[in-house]
Amino acid sequence: MSTDDLFATAPAAPLAERLRPTRLDEVVGQTHLLGPGKVLRVAAESRQLHSMILWGPPGVGKTTLARLLAEASGLPFIAISAVLGGVKDIRDAVEQARLRGQAVVFVDEVHRFNKAQQDAFLPHVESGLFVFIGATTENPSFEVNAALLSRARVHVLQSLSEAEQQALVSRAAQALGVTIPADAAQALMAWADGDARRLLNAAEAVARVPGALTPQGVAEVLGARQRRFDKGGDTFYDQLSAFHKSVRGSDPDAAIYWLVRMLDGGADGKVLTRRMLAIAAEDVGLADPRGLELTVAATQAFERLGSPEGELALAEAAIYLAVAPKSNAGYLALKAARAVVASDGARPVPLHLRNAPTALMKQMGHGVAYRYAHDEPEAFAAGQTYLPEGLEAQRFYEPNDRGLEAKIADKLARLRAANGPVG
Repeated sequence: MSTDDLFATAPAAPLAERLRPTRLDEVVGQTHLLGPGKVLRVAAESRQLHSMILWGPPGVGKTTLARLLAEASGLPFIAISAVLGGVKDIRDAVEQARLRGQAVVFVDEVHRFNKAQQDAFLPHVESGLFVFIGATTENPSFEVNAALLSRARVHVLQSLSEAEQQALVSRAAQALGVTIPADAAQALMAWADGDARRLLNAAEAVARVPGALTPQGVAEVLGARQRRFDKGGDTFYDQLSAFHKSVRGSDPDAAIYWLVRMLDGGADGKVLTRRMLAIAAEDVGLADPRGLELTVAATQAFERLGSPEGELALAEAAIYLAVAPKSNAGYLALKAARAVVASDGARPVPLHLRNAPTALMKQMGHGVAYRYAHDEPEAFAAGQTYLPEGLEAQRFYEPNDRGLEAKIADKLARLRAANGPVG
C-alpha cells in the first residue's frame, strides 16, 4: 500500500451524522411544530418561511430542522457559527444572499454573538434579503437583542420523549446491524439524557465493543452518566425555581429531589445555601424563626465540610424548611414599607422620638413626652406612637395564624387594643 493510499479514505462520520434526517418526515420529535397543520409544517409546505429563533436543549435537531426547512422552501442555506464566526462571516453571508437573490441564513449558538453582531442582521431581515434562523440553548428573552427578537418568531424545541428516544435506538440498531436489548437501550437513553446526538453516538460506541450491549457494558464503555445541566443557564434556574416552590409548598420529597438534581449536576453548594437562606426569611419567616437559624448553621457546616459530607446539612435544612409552618408576612411588610417610603415625602421624626443630648435640643422639644417603655406596665407605653405624623394608622406587618406567628398575632391584637383608636 502506498503512502497516498493511507490518506485516501476519509474516516467514517459518526452515526448521528450518518442518520441525520434528509426530509422533514424523518425528523423524530417536535411534533408540536412539525405535525400536520402545525406551524413549521405549514410554513415549509407553503414555502412561506419566516425568520425564527429555535430554542431548545442540545441534541434536539435545531441545525437539522433549519436545513430541512430551507430545502423544503427551495431557498439556499447559508450557515454561520457564532462560536467561530464574526462580522466578516456576516458580511460574507449577506453577499452570498445577494448573489442568490434570497437565502436562509442560519446562525448556530446565536446567543454568542454580541449586540453589534446581532444588529448587523436587522436591515437584511427587514428588507427580506434573507430569512434569519437562529439556534440557541439559552433563553432568547435574555440572550437575543430585542430588535432582532421582534423580527423573528421563537419556536421552542422539546427534549425527546422516551418513545421518541426508543425510535432512535431502533434506527441505530438497524444501521449498526445489531440487536440492542431493552435494558441496554434504557441505559443508553439514561446516559444521553434526552440528547439525540449523544444517544446515537453512544449506541455506536457501545456496539463496537463485543458483549457491551448490557447495562453494565454501557456504564463501562461510556463512563459516568451525563445529565444535562448548565450552572449559569435556564436549566439551573428552572431547577432552582422548582426547588424553591417545592419548599414553599411544604413538599419535602420534591425539595430533596430538586436539591439532589442540582448537586448531581454540579451546582455550587454556596448558591443553594443562599437560596435556602432567602427561603427561610421569605417563606418561613417568623412562623418558625428556627428555620433561619438552622439554615445559617447548615451554611456554615457546608462551608467547613464541603461536598459530599456537607450535603447532608443542606438536605436537613431543606427538609426542615419544607415542613416548617409558612409565613411571608415579613416579606410583605418590607414590600409595603418600601412602597410607602418610595412614594411618600421625607416625613420628619416626631419630636418625642428625637434624642436630646444638648440643652438647645431640649429647648426645641426633643424627647418631650417620650415614655420609656420599660417603666410602663408590661414594658408597653400604651397610646404612644412611633410613626411619623400622618402615618400613625399605617399597618405594614400583619402576622398570619401559623406557627409562632399565631402567638405574635394574639400579642399584637392585645397591644393595639390597649393603644386605642389611632389617628
